[in-house]
Amino acid sequence: MFVRHPSAPSIDPRIAEALSQVCTSTLGHLRDHGFPRGLTPNGRPLKFVGTAVTVRLPHLDSTAVHVAVDDLRPGDVLVVEQSGDEQRSCFGGLVSFTAKTRGAVGAVIDGRINDIEEMAGYGFPAYSRGIAAHTTRISGIEGSINVPVSIGGVVVSPGDVVFADSDGVAILDPAEALEIAAVLKKKEDAEIPAREAIAAGGRISDYSGAAKYFA
Repeated sequence: MFVRHPSAPSIDPRIAEALSQVCTSTLGHLRDHGFPRGLTPNGRPLKFVGTAVTVRLPHLDSTAVHVAVDDLRPGDVLVVEQSGDEQRSCFGGLVSFTAKTRGAVGAVIDGRINDIEEMAGYGFPAYSRGIAAHTTRISGIEGSINVPVSIGGVVVSPGDVVFADSDGVAILDPAEALEIAAVLKKKEDAEIPAREAIAAGGRISDYSGAAKYFA
């Protein structure tokens, strides 16, 4: 059975601009949920923020990926669930070339990727479970586009904000993204005087509050 829903509205460009100035690891200081587990980037440095276009595959059949990637828009991020298959690759050279050509800013694959050198040549960033020569096929079995998917233990809905950099990936609700970006910027700016104090002989344990637990 094949399911194909329209893409959700693209995120507000202000979200991408604000999150591009902060780090996923700063968010990691403040919350525990929303971070897909077990994924690694295809290269560093890496940074992208975009709108989730989701795909669910039945293990070996990547028919839905080829259909979805054709309709990607500028600023989209392709997010693929492979129904628990962490060994096969559904995302390789020609698919990444298509995504790049359509204006997509990245991909998050809960499976593996291939044609890694070709993808690097396109400068297309992706998070995945690694690299594999063993790939999916166009079998016409089933697949779903723009439905909620599970990526590394995180539910990703169409239209969610995908916030990625060299440290990792976070999934945000668009309704909270601008507020979160402001909080992260404030926290990162607060570290500037801390660095100056540490360079002058100050102690990080005093800044963080860790020292009081050993007093």
